[in-house]
Amino acid sequence: MTVFFHGGGFVIGNLDTHDHVCRDLCAGSGAAVIAVDYRLAPEHRFPAAVNDSLEAVRWIGQRAEALSIDPARIVVAGDSAGGNLAAVTALRIRDEGGPALRAQALVYPVTDYHTPPTRSYIDNQSGYSLTRAAMIRFWNEYVANERGTRHLHACPLRAASLAGLPRTLVVTAEFDPLRDEGEAYANRLFDAGVPVTLWRYDGLIHGFFRMGLVCAKAKEGLLRSAAWIRDAMER
Repeated sequence: MTVFFHGGGFVIGNLDTHDHVCRDLCAGSGAAVIAVDYRLAPEHRFPAAVNDSLEAVRWIGQRAEALSIDPARIVVAGDSAGGNLAAVTALRIRDEGGPALRAQALVYPVTDYHTPPTRSYIDNQSGYSLTRAAMIRFWNEYVANERGTRHLHACPLRAASLAGLPRTLVVTAEFDPLRDEGEAYANRLFDAGVPVTLWRYDGLIHGFFRMGLVCAKAKEGLLRSAAWIRDAMER
């Protein structure tokens, strides 16, 4: 089964905004999907969402029999800020304990702070749905101070080691400020010996997983990811 964390810069988004994404992941993977309604900033700053995410996965693992799921086949997944929460949850389970994860699927994830900016932050800072200004605003509302931006549970790219993490899918979009940090995370996973699949969708923008009704390539990306999750659970 898949535990899904929605995107929205840690500030917006909810179960309804990503309901159709979860439905397609469920149908495409052939497995149950549980979406997590974690607390949002600025009312609940870091690490509230991080703690909610870990607690949700542990709760699901502890109640696997009652939920009629296999606790040995849990995948964490999310898009954007949700990809960050999935990645951080996998790190915390590795370091602090929890149900063993079969895989993680990170869709254009937030993995680092906005400054210093990557090339993709500069090239795609405006005009493509998610802007650099929006990310700066989201980060300002998510973390209380600069110290928080250096914490590995806010910026998993800054973790000392990514060894021992589960099989990973990273999906990025060409015209996305977050493209480079997502791909940097995939490269670090590869260097750490983690089986990793990286797909960059050229011509697409941040948020395309929610655009399947109007973009065939976006729909293809979502269903391809669902198939990857199904394959990961069957390994």
